[in-house]
Amino acid sequence: MYFLYSLLLRIIEKGLPLSGFFSKKMKLFVAGRSITFASLAAAIRPDDNCIWFHAASLGEYEQGLPVMEAIKAHYPNHKIVLSFFSPSGYEVRKNNKIADVTVYLPLDTPQNAERFIRKINPELVFFIKYEYWPNYLKVLADKQIKTYLISGVFRENQLFFKWYGGFYRKALNAFTYFFVQNEGSKTLLQQLGKTNVMVSGDTRFDRVATILEKDNLLDFIGNFKNDTTTVVVGSSWPKDEALLVDYLNQSTHALKWIIAPHNIKPEQIKALKQSINKKTVLFSEREGKNLADYEVFIIDTIGILTKIYSYADLAYVGGGFGHPGVHNLLEPATFGVPIICGPHYSHFAEATALVQMGGCLSIQSAAELQEALDTLIQNTDVRHEKGHICETFVQMNTGATQKIINSTTQN
Repeated sequence: MYFLYSLLLRIIEKGLPLSGFFSKKMKLFVAGRSITFASLAAAIRPDDNCIWFHAASLGEYEQGLPVMEAIKAHYPNHKIVLSFFSPSGYEVRKNNKIADVTVYLPLDTPQNAERFIRKINPELVFFIKYEYWPNYLKVLADKQIKTYLISGVFRENQLFFKWYGGFYRKALNAFTYFFVQNEGSKTLLQQLGKTNVMVSGDTRFDRVATILEKDNLLDFIGNFKNDTTTVVVGSSWPKDEALLVDYLNQSTHALKWIIAPHNIKPEQIKALKQSINKKTVLFSEREGKNLADYEVFIIDTIGILTKIYSYADLAYVGGGFGHPGVHNLLEPATFGVPIICGPHYSHFAEATALVQMGGCLSIQSAAELQEALDTLIQNTDVRHEKGHICETFVQMNTGATQKIINSTTQN
């Protein structure tokens, strides 16, 4: 099985350049990997001490950021190497300030794994949440490099727990320690005979908790809000927007709406704006306008949604009508904002907990959305109560980063 896996990846690697002709994302995927080793050569000297973090995409980067910051503070003379698998992570965070060099992870062939790890010769390695590359893990194990999984989540349907997943299970032997989010993950690993497991929690709580300590001021959002009850719609998809636009077009409430779509392609932003019958302005056209005169503000840019949540009286977080489901609920939650989302949230432990606790209302239809919005808009006591649940939930679940740092920096 291991031989077939490696052979398949070699074939894929040879064929990848052709895929760039059919997909912009794949073009980035291929082009980015073509400069990985050159980037490492330019940034890493033979006598450098390195620590390697790997994130699948943007969400895992954000999840691992508190640990990266703490590790960098503990090892100020080490260089941080950050790798991404997905363009949606690398292209957004390739100019981050935490890592000394940020690259695409080459495909998991034996040759790439050996070359990559030999080049950076990491003292410590951190894989964030998931992505278990057997060849990389094999090289790490062979070289006896300390390797950790942080904020890990394991489920019964994963290959490790199938009768035919032997070579994949063997890859787990590379991990010095598993820091997992929940007891269920720990139990599954114990069934494989793993005793080097700690339930440390989810580092995303630490990440969002620190947001409160930062400057979240956006003057133009304050001008638009103008002391009016404001609904922030974050990471919305067309299904979310169809329900929300239908509501806001008919609403008679004195409200301001801020909509930050997941996809900001010009044609989709134009279609969204045209579907709204209230006075609407785009972020890209805000200059020279009195934003207080507008009722709807569409954010056709990226990177400021977290700060925008600090202005919300209530939030709708999108993605809950697709798969795997709803986007990040913790960012509005940390500001004490009550949340509404679609029906697909059970894949995410924090979303399930917030729905069960009542801080987040899950809706499946236009009628349920109307009821949820009307309740939160009209009843300030309910709104504040649910917001307090969200804020307290975040505060009570912080601390995963410190547990990881305490365990990985003892020697």
